[in-house]
Amino acid sequence: MSSTVGKVLQRQHDIVLYGATGFVGKLTAAHLARHAPDGVHIALAGRSTSRVEAVRDGLPAAARDWPIVVADSSDEASLRALAESSKVVISTVGPYARYGLPLVGACATAGTDYVDLTGEVLFVRESIDRFAAEAERTGARIVHSCGFDSVPSDLGALVLSRAVERDEAGELGDTTLYMAMKGGVSGGTIASAMNQLDEVRGDSAKRKLAGDKFALSPDRGAEPSGEWRDSAAVRYSPEIGAWTAPFVMATYNTRIVRRSNALLGHAYGRSFRYREVQRAGSGWRGRLAAYAVAGALAAGFGAMALPFLRPVVRRVLPSPGEGPSEQTQQSGHFRATLCTTTSTGASYRSTVAAQGDPGYAATAVMLGESALCLAVSRDDCPLPDGLSGGVLTPATALGEVLVARLRAKDFLIEAGRA
Repeated sequence: MSSTVGKVLQRQHDIVLYGATGFVGKLTAAHLARHAPDGVHIALAGRSTSRVEAVRDGLPAAARDWPIVVADSSDEASLRALAESSKVVISTVGPYARYGLPLVGACATAGTDYVDLTGEVLFVRESIDRFAAEAERTGARIVHSCGFDSVPSDLGALVLSRAVERDEAGELGDTTLYMAMKGGVSGGTIASAMNQLDEVRGDSAKRKLAGDKFALSPDRGAEPSGEWRDSAAVRYSPEIGAWTAPFVMATYNTRIVRRSNALLGHAYGRSFRYREVQRAGSGWRGRLAAYAVAGALAAGFGAMALPFLRPVVRRVLPSPGEGPSEQTQQSGHFRATLCTTTSTGASYRSTVAAQGDPGYAATAVMLGESALCLAVSRDDCPLPDGLSGGVLTPATALGEVLVARLRAKDFLIEAGRA
């Protein structure tokens, strides 16, 4: 192992939260202030000392002495210093394709673990191509998508596979995630979506990559044939007795789950096929709701794709850094139900569910606990065979340790026979 990794134990901070002044950054800081174990050294980072100080002043008492690190995404020296000062870096600064790669590179070179909230296929693919080898050399764990995108999907598939394996019921076959949720639209997600639309509009290679079912898999040519295509269709599902609509993050989450399966040596199964949909309800009301969701998504993405409609989108939808009231955050919730038929014909289900707006309150818990996994329980998080680091996923870098930490924070995570 590289000598760089050995320096991690002597670093000034256990966790540095970069983007502390943003909406989700503030929520994550508050979660860490309430739930980080005693003795975990945390710092807040951003471009402006005064703005970060203002955030710190509004946090629970445990955060009052947290140091402040000044860093800017356009200043690589500041990012390098940030990465070299900490064991783990949390980044909430997006769109990641625009601002995130220099920090990923700094962490990979410094042997520093890294977690973020991205839901951007092109960003993660570039992160893999540019930094996976360096991160493996230094032992850094670069763990993208540690919020609502894509922890419920990734952990749901992991615990489902483990339950089937435990019962010696074969391997996962056709597997569908049904998402039921109540929550607001994230301004950061909107900005990321518009940025990716801009990237693919004039670049056919990027457009093809964004639509590739295995865009994030390590060896796309070795993946099994017959994987489901992305679909915007409205369907009735006898499996759950409800109508389903397209799920807004399916085209990203499915790539993360497929990458996890590949990094784990296709432990979920060579016949594993995976898709995600949104549960809309039963009867004619459910059918109408499903078509309403599908229509809203089509209209929303269509508007974002047309430059002359961007001002309308920006007026109607939240901007980056904006978010719902505390009451709205607490009243939100999500429930991801994964259903599979195994290679032996058995039916299994897993569930990942939590109270709290998925993109805000629940995401802050998932992100904060992901960082704590690496800061305090890293040795208990085994990596896939043959890897000492690299660009990973929540399931492959954090696995059952993150499952346990989230259960302790009142997340429901379970799996078994249907």
